[in-house]
Amino acid sequence: MLTWLSRNNLDFPPLEKALHEPNGLLAAGGDLSAERLVQAYRHGCFPWYQDGQPILWWSPDPRTVLFPDELHVSRSLRKVIRQGRYQVSFDQDFASVISACAAPRDYADGTWITDPMQAAYLTLHQQGFAHSVEVRENGELVGGLYGLAMGRLFFGESMFSRADNASKVGFVHLVEHLKAAGFVLIDCQMPTNHLHSLGARAIARSTFAEYLRNYLDQPANVSWA
Repeated sequence: MLTWLSRNNLDFPPLEKALHEPNGLLAAGGDLSAERLVQAYRHGCFPWYQDGQPILWWSPDPRTVLFPDELHVSRSLRKVIRQGRYQVSFDQDFASVISACAAPRDYADGTWITDPMQAAYLTLHQQGFAHSVEVRENGELVGGLYGLAMGRLFFGESMFSRADNASKVGFVHLVEHLKAAGFVLIDCQMPTNHLHSLGARAIARSTFAEYLRNYLDQPANVSWA
């Protein structure tokens, strides 16, 4: 049975209580307060819902992740990076990145990055949890992504691209930046061909939970300036 969360309790049910169908649905309700969102990621779940639905919390099994050492950069993508066509920065324009990620897409009906969701992650950014990657071409924002950094783990949320390979270039820069800082895992949540082409793969939810226990409270030497 699905657990409904109250606004005055930040506790989530055990991950093993998540439904098999739909895969990983753990709980519903609650709110998008910064405290609850931080607790959610520490617990191993994340919010994902459409406008008009209650807040839904997910912990799929298996979990799609990328280990920094397993990043795959194709020959053509390496060529694009070497050309210097794009300029990459971190935390320079979080608001524009999350707004672009929320924009309508040809293959999707609506967006799960609602206005309340954007406001919640902007708060997390102001608190130092959420970070953005900006990809620009001739000064124009053409790609990027955002997510949360906790301990030695990064929880990816969404990316967008308005030019060929722009989001991939940003992702490669992020992974290399995190690897140099001692991060051990990047949570990609759900599988996509885009992520698999970069080296992401599935691990059991129980294995993912072990990474949470082992690395969430280990400091990383990372700079977002």
